[in-house]
Parts: sequence; structure tokens; C-alpha cells
Amino acid sequence: MRPGSVLRCGEVTPARRATEEHISTESRINDRIRVPEVRLVGAEGEQIGIVAIGEAMRMAQEADLDLVEVAPTARPPVCKLMDFGKFKYESDQKRREARKNQVQTVIKEMKLRPKIDPHDYETKKGHVVRFLRAGDKVKITIMFRGREQSRPELGIRLLQRLSADVADLGYVEAQPKQDGRNMTMVMAPHKGSKPQRLPEPAGHV
Repeated sequence: MRPGSVLRCGEVTPARRATEEHISTESRINDRIRVPEVRLVGAEGEQIGIVAIGEAMRMAQEADLDLVEVAPTARPPVCKLMDFGKFKYESDQKRREARKNQVQTVIKEMKLRPKIDPHDYETKKGHVVRFLRAGDKVKITIMFRGREQSRPELGIRLLQRLSADVADLGYVEAQPKQDGRNMTMVMAPHKGSKPQRLPEPAGHV
């Protein structure tokens, strides 16, 4: 803090606020920081205050650490004493771990006719159930032929029936819409549901 400035009770200093933000692995470090003075934060997060850039570099060298710019748009910029090589390594490890644990969302497609018979409907519904249980989204397409195109309500009713039948497993993410001779709707599994990769059912669901 500058001499004479007052920190109110419970107020977070600009330096602390900046160090809580994400530090980019592309941040400017050491002699790449070209400003006359910086607001310096120590290696343990302690607030050192505003110091000349030369003094900040000296402190970094004495501690065998890097001077890293963490808030370049602040006035003056906020810098932190840290092991930047270690930080980059740990950041790369976290990114790799996040990619490894990321669930890949797959969109399956199921096609139906507006005048589908009961047996075929149950079979198609069984596929939709299996896809939702596996954590996949499902694009359901109603295909109209000939005069059926003048009866869009048939497709809407069928999609509403199907979404109601599988409501315990998923929800309508994209409402039914007409697309030429087809009508489409997208269903997605409920958030927080655990994917279950199950074999395709041999009979009805």
C-alpha cells in the first residue's frame, strides 16, 4: 500500500485480489517486465507493497525465484515471487488430468416415422433409453413422406410422447422444430447422472 492509504476492515487489497486470479503460463517474467515499479506479492502470498522494478528483481534473485507479472493491467502492475518453471509444470499436469477426466458428449440419432407401429416404437424407445443411460445426447428425427408433411402435429405428438416416456432419464434440450420434410428434437441426459454403458437390449425396454 502507498504511504498514507487506509485499508478498511474486511477489504481485499488489489495485490491479493490479483494473485487469486488465474496466472497464465504466458505471463511476462523477470527482465521481460518493463515498468518502473510494481506492487509485489511474496512467495507465500504476503503483501510486500510497491517497490521499484530493480528492487523486485533483486529480491527474486536472492530468493532464487522468478518475478512473474500476474496483473498487467493494474496500476502499478502486480507481480509475484514464485518458481515459474514449477508453476508451468503443475499447470500442464492439471490440464492433462482435466482432459483425461473430461466426459466426451456424443450425439446419437434416432429416426422415426410419424405413423410408427407399437412394436417399432418400443424398439426405438429402447435405443433412446440406452443412449441416455450411457450419457449421450439423442437427436430424434421424425421423417415425413408425401401428405404427412401437412400434418406436423403427428410429429409433435410423437416427440412429446417419447420425451414423456423417458423423462426419468433425460430432458428436452432442443424443442421440436420443422426442418424441410423432417422434424427434429434433441434430448440430453439429466445433469449429474452417471453414465452406464449397457449392451443393446434384445427385447423391449
